[in-house]
Amino acid sequence: MTRRSLGRRFGWLWAAYAVSAYGSGLGFGALPLIAVLVLHAGPAQVSALSAVGPAVGALIALPLGPWAEFHRKRPVMIATDLARCAAMLTIPVAYAAGRLTFVQLLVVSAVGAAAKIAFNAAGGAYLKALVRPEDLLVANARFESTTWSSIAVGPPLGGAAVGLFGPVTTVVADALSYLLSALGIAAIRGREEPPPRAGGQRVRAGELLDGWRHLLTHPGLRALYLNQLLVNGLIMASEPLLAVLLLRELGFPPWQYGLAFAAPCVGGLIGSRLAPRAVARYGRHRILRTVGTLRAVWLVGLAFVRPGVAGLATVIAVELAIIISMSLYGPVLATYRLEHTPDDRIARTLSAWSIGTAAAIAALSALGGLLAEATSPRTALTVAGLLILTSPLLLPRRPGTDITHERHVA
Repeated sequence: MTRRSLGRRFGWLWAAYAVSAYGSGLGFGALPLIAVLVLHAGPAQVSALSAVGPAVGALIALPLGPWAEFHRKRPVMIATDLARCAAMLTIPVAYAAGRLTFVQLLVVSAVGAAAKIAFNAAGGAYLKALVRPEDLLVANARFESTTWSSIAVGPPLGGAAVGLFGPVTTVVADALSYLLSALGIAAIRGREEPPPRAGGQRVRAGELLDGWRHLLTHPGLRALYLNQLLVNGLIMASEPLLAVLLLRELGFPPWQYGLAFAAPCVGGLIGSRLAPRAVARYGRHRILRTVGTLRAVWLVGLAFVRPGVAGLATVIAVELAIIISMSLYGPVLATYRLEHTPDDRIARTLSAWSIGTAAAIAALSALGGLLAEATSPRTALTVAGLLILTSPLLLPRRPGTDITHERHVA
């Protein structure tokens, strides 16, 4: 089977995405790691970092979806990349000056979360306009593959860099990757279609909620959205809990912590490459139902992590199972979401989706941190693993006009 070409403009977009993804891979878990190793933060603080930052970022991003809708998408993407670069660079500057604080980490987390939401909202709309409808699944699968490959390579290198050069090294790399991403997006040639309304007009109050209206009135999107809120929220809430368990209670060195998350990401390459073929063979509804269920059954395994090689192997096995499922499910979901959203509402819908996800992650991370503080990180991981088992109940139950059996060939 020959590899499908999606055009030079998509190539530049993919390259820009890859650069920032690999930078973020190097900096994977950098803020919690800095909080634990530099500021000696406990479980509640580390969970607050994962909760408060995204929550504030979601509030900041609330008007950004409609704003991005009515502006050309490439300048929005460039601006948000530069904002993330500037925010991240404040950390090594403050660290070098001996003035790094937990509050600064919260602020950087919030700015990064808001910029990411705006970037993804504009990027999704730009992607739909850039590639043919029949190529959307292939394009999303390539982005998904890049994401997981960057996490597979980045954390081990990041852990080694932290050990050799200090805790803020990977933050510098992450910041520079956003700068390179902005330059790559700026290099894309071709005329971008004007927004549906002049960007100089003020965003009306009702337009802030248009994305949620679309999500909650579309039967298929509503079910998938609610499921995603619960699944993403619980999986991401487990990350700071696992960081504290591995780094503080079980004494894993940073390189093993990075390896525990990096090695399973090879599964992301497998799942993302299988996505177009799986949809072509089994249909979209069956993939969303079956794989959406499978990705929920593994998380509880993290509650059984023990010290040493056996514990490391347990984390890798659980994460591998989760990532294969997520990387197969993700491109199918992303494609369905774009195909079932009108062109003049994509940025608002994607923004609403991201804000809701950030809010769910923030709320569940905060609750997980409080539970871990009152009991233990292991207990909180057990509760998260049991709760996520209920998430398949939210998936669409049967195919219909909103969950179609369309086929895509890679």
